[in-house]
Amino acid sequence: MTEKRSLSIRGHRTSISLEDAFWVELRAIAARRHTSLAALIAEIDAERGPDTNLSSAIRLRVLADALSRAKIDA
Repeated sequence: MTEKRSLSIRGHRTSISLEDAFWVELRAIAARRHTSLAALIAEIDAERGPDTNLSSAIRLRVLADALSRAKIDA
């Protein structure tokens, strides 16, 4: 199921649609980094390329994190 959330990024309101699994993992990444979900999303937003939408950039960050942890656990 896809869940849409509204939040502010550097004072700008936006909505993000992500599947539940990505929200869960995004929250886990923020918790491991001892940062807020909003701060993590702002960081991803600042680092994404001009041709990448925010939802896609978040999915790619979650995937990169999962792959990184899988290498460590292997």
